[in-house]
Amino acid sequence: MTRPGNRPRPASTAGRTRGDRRRSGGRAADPGSAGAAGERLSAAELARAQAAAARLADDDFDDDWGAEGSDERDSLTDVPGGIRLQKVLASAGVGSRRYCEELIGAGRVEVDGEIVRRFGARVDPQHQVIRVDGRRIPAREDLVYVALNKPAGVLTSMSDSRGRKTMTDLLGDTAERLFHVGRLDYETEGLMLLMNDGELAHRLAHPRFGVPKTYLAEVPGPVPRDLGRQLIGGIELDDGVASADKFRVVEQVSGRALVEITLHEGRKHIVRRMLAAVGHPVSRLVRTQVGPVGLGSLRPGATRQLSAKEVGDLYAAVGL
Repeated sequence: MTRPGNRPRPASTAGRTRGDRRRSGGRAADPGSAGAAGERLSAAELARAQAAAARLADDDFDDDWGAEGSDERDSLTDVPGGIRLQKVLASAGVGSRRYCEELIGAGRVEVDGEIVRRFGARVDPQHQVIRVDGRRIPAREDLVYVALNKPAGVLTSMSDSRGRKTMTDLLGDTAERLFHVGRLDYETEGLMLLMNDGELAHRLAHPRFGVPKTYLAEVPGPVPRDLGRQLIGGIELDDGVASADKFRVVEQVSGRALVEITLHEGRKHIVRRMLAAVGHPVSRLVRTQVGPVGLGSLRPGATRQLSAKEVGDLYAAVGL
């Protein structure tokens, strides 16, 4: 007979100890249960569920679906042995892999000019052009893009027979495989771009592509109000007319002035010669911008890797 207030234990838990119940959260566990309804999964259903869970746990899940709720597909042919598109984007610094999947699902990624919506599309970043929001990304893992703040007293060269300090002294072993985009004078400071992307480096340095470069120059003051108009209108030099794209006076103090000048010319000593020709010889010159990339807070002699956005902006600036 059962004593009042005591209920018989269910048969499913009768042989279990208090420790067993504690480890299971106080509830009986039925390995064949499908939830509150207590329905058992068939062997086939259980196998499918386990396979799905394993795929979801895998960061490299080869999902070929597009945006949620959409069955839109593309005609891009997967490259045999290629790399999943979201992984290429993430490796290029676009964002996390999940964020890159969102970009793909939203139709913001294209490969060789075709919008791709499949997360698991396999591509060849060595040979295919990949763009996000119309901007090309640095998909090749072997490409290096570096910004350097060149100090005064450093040659824009990898070696010097006279023993002067060169780019190699600042860059170390990586210098041998990088192209420098244009040059800066021995005493000129500021931003230099270095990379092993030969085509991009060539276009950035070639005057035909008109990539603007901005400099800060310290000159004798005061600076007349019409100086900017003169420089933008063109200054006659011994090798032809040179003109600025923009000019402004940043500050004037005690007979000295700091001016900012932007131009797309690449002739030797062009900024120094232009300002000297109008009666304001340069005592200090710093390049602060090359196209869309700025010097920022990079300290003299230091380097940093360009971001995926910066490289994409450089591609766009030269039509790649």
